[in-house]
Amino acid sequence: MTDEFLSEDEIDALIDDPSSEASAAPSGPRVSGEPEPYDLARQERIVRGRMPALELIHERFARNLRLGLFAFMRRNPEISVEPIAIGKYAAFTGRIGVPSSINVLQVRPLGGSSLLVLDTPLVASIIDIMFGGTGRVDRQLDGREFSVTEQRMIQRMVDLVLTEYRKAWEGVYPLELIHTRSEMQPQFASIAAATEIVVSARFEIRLGEAGGAIHLCIPYTVLEPIRETLFSSFNANGTAQERGWLGTLTREITPATVDLVAELTTARVTIGQLMHLDRGDIIEIDAGPVATLKIGDVPVFSGRYGEHAGRYAVRIDHVLAATDPLKD
Repeated sequence: MTDEFLSEDEIDALIDDPSSEASAAPSGPRVSGEPEPYDLARQERIVRGRMPALELIHERFARNLRLGLFAFMRRNPEISVEPIAIGKYAAFTGRIGVPSSINVLQVRPLGGSSLLVLDTPLVASIIDIMFGGTGRVDRQLDGREFSVTEQRMIQRMVDLVLTEYRKAWEGVYPLELIHTRSEMQPQFASIAAATEIVVSARFEIRLGEAGGAIHLCIPYTVLEPIRETLFSSFNANGTAQERGWLGTLTREITPATVDLVAELTTARVTIGQLMHLDRGDIIEIDAGPVATLKIGDVPVFSGRYGEHAGRYAVRIDHVLAATDPLKD
C-alpha cells in the first residue's frame, strides 16, 4: 500500500498555495475501515427512528378527510396513507408533478412554512365531479394556469384539508396550518434549502377509477421543538373531546349511592352441614376485633368496630387495594 502521508515540502507548499496539487485527496481506492472526511460545518441532519404519534395523527387525518370529502362532493373516496418519508427537500420536490397545486402554509404556533401539494389529476377529478361529471378526466392541463373557477374549487379543497388536519392534531399539540399563497411550480414555493431534511407524507385518494394524491411536507427543523412528542408512543386516538367526556362521566358517577357492608367474621361449613340446618340451629363464630368493609364483593376498608353516639360503628384503620374478582 502506498504511503498517503504528506511530506514536509508538500505541507509547506499547501500552506503557501492551498490550491496546489498537494491539497488534493488521494485518488486511489479507500481502504475498508479507513476514516472518511466529514465536514462539521454542513447543515445536514440525521434523523433515525419512526414517529409513532405522527403516524397515528396521519391515520386519523385520513379517516376525517374521507368523511369531509363525502360531505363536500357526495362521493365516498378511498384514502390510503403511505409511510412517513424523511429525506432532503430536493428529493421531495423532485417527486412533485408539474403543474400541480402547490400551497405554501404557515405552521402555527411553531413557526416556519410547509407545503400542501394537490396533484393535477386529483384536482381535475374533483372539479369534474363537482360540476356533475364522473370524475374521470382524460384531458391534461398542458402546463396552463388554473382558471378562476378552478382556483376557487382548489381553495375550498385546501380549506377542507387544513380543517381536518387541525382536528387530527387535537389532543396531541395545538398545531395549525395557515394558507398563505398558491403556486404551480416548485421553484416558486421554496420553503427550505435543497439539502435540508423534511418530513413528508403522501395520501392517495381514489374516486372510483380516477383520483390522485395529496402531499404534505414540513421541514424537520419546524417540528424539532415537539420532537419528543412525535417520537413517543402517544395514543393519538385519545382526543380532548374524549377526555372531556370521561371527566363528565366521572362527575356523574361520583354522587352514585352504593351499599357499604361491614363484615365482622365468616364461618365455614360443608354442603352436607348446610343441607341439614334447620330453624333454631346455632352456628358458632369467632368474631375478632377487626371488621372488613366491602362494596359488593370488593373489600375497600378495614378497622375496629364498636359504638359511637349510641350506634354501631367502624373506625377505618386501613384502606385496602381493590381487587378484580375475575382474576382471583
